Amino acid sequence: MLNMRLFAGATHLDNVFLMNIFHLKGKKYLSNILLLISHSANGYYYPLIPGLLFLIDPANALFFLIAGLISFAIELPVCMIIKYGIKRNRPFEAIDTIYKRSSPWDRFSLPSGHTSAAFVMTVLLSYCYPILILSVMMWASLVGISRIYLGVHYPTDVLAGIPIGILSGLSGITFAGYIIQG
Repeated sequence: MLNMRLFAGATHLDNVFLMNIFHLKGKKYLSNILLLISHSANGYYYPLIPGLLFLIDPANALFFLIAGLISFAIELPVCMIIKYGIKRNRPFEAIDTIYKRSSPWDRFSLPSGHTSAAFVMTVLLSYCYPILILSVMMWASLVGISRIYLGVHYPTDVLAGIPIGILSGLSGITFAGYIIQG
């Protein structure tokens, strides 16, 4: 009984935050910026970062590449196992007043893969370049907010993606350290 009330309360808060973020409309530039931020977290951009590092900072590039490969080899399957285990419908499918402003890449909502991937990159970039921590944390947080704004995720989907990304990134750093140091 108590569990059902807690679940109902959490669902209600999730929907309240979803509606407040989704209905941040009225400014065309806000929609464009949030769509661009969401797009910046698409997976096909991530290989560009180690490629760029090989040009400008070869000393960190190999470590970053190995840590990134390991991190994403953890993050992606974890997200997909959870998504297809829980099978949570996306907000635009479950709530009549929500529509999709962007097409999702997969079927289910929980957790947010864009958010978890953005936090993997945040951990990796912050570890290799600590001066970037505030800017990449802000970017990753905005990725999560943009996914809610676009109608493809609930706030709890985003919140679930954060620890998956952080733990995957930390695991990648740890294992890459063992590989590089032998």
